[in-house]
Parts: sequence; C-alpha cells; structure tokens
Amino acid sequence: MIKNTLRNEERIRRHARVRTKVAGTPECPRLNVFRSNAHIHAQIIDDVNGKTLVSANSVEMKLTNGGNIEGAKEVGKKIAERALEKGIKEVVFDRGGYVYHGRVQALADAAREAGLEF
Repeated sequence: MIKNTLRNEERIRRHARVRTKVAGTPECPRLNVFRSNAHIHAQIIDDVNGKTLVSANSVEMKLTNGGNIEGAKEVGKKIAERALEKGIKEVVFDRGGYVYHGRVQALADAAREAGLEF
C-alpha cells in the first residue's frame, strides 16, 4: 500500500510540472487523461473558466475491459466524437503525469484518428 501511495504522489508531482506548461483556453482546451488499473477517463477542460466541456470514460461506456489498450481506444474515439459535436477541433494534450506509452498513447492516437488535432 505504501509503495502505491508513493507512486501516485510522484505522478502528481510530474503532473504539476506538466501543468506549468500546458493550460487550456476556450479556443484550445486541454485534453486530460486519468487512468486507474481498471478504467481510463478523459476530459476536455477550459482552464480559464474552470469548466469541463466534454468527458468520456470506460465506466460510463460500460466497457468490460476499460483498463486495457482497446478500452483506451474506445474512450479516445468517444471523447473526440463528443468534442466535435460541441465544435471543439483543437486541443492540447495533458498526459496527467503518466508516461506517453500504452493506454495513454492509444487514447491519444484514437482521438487524433477520430478528428481531434493536437
């Protein structure tokens, strides 16, 4: 338990470093990713107004395996689809302190393929 807590604290520190460079505006909001062992979540956020514009996650989509690459691809497609419906075409990507690899990369690639630009 202690090791997992330390790992998450280190991720939070990395995310804070990323957030000093990445901020969402109304014209170009931020696509944030959060992953747990069982699920993956994505939000498009306008940091200027402090509002979540669009969100998608493997829990609400009732994916049986939301914690794998296939689940991340489905969430990436869904977040891009919802963003395009709201007129959001361009975002900045916030990897949330995670390594850009595996599920995080799969979500980003699926969102790009579905029409989001970043």
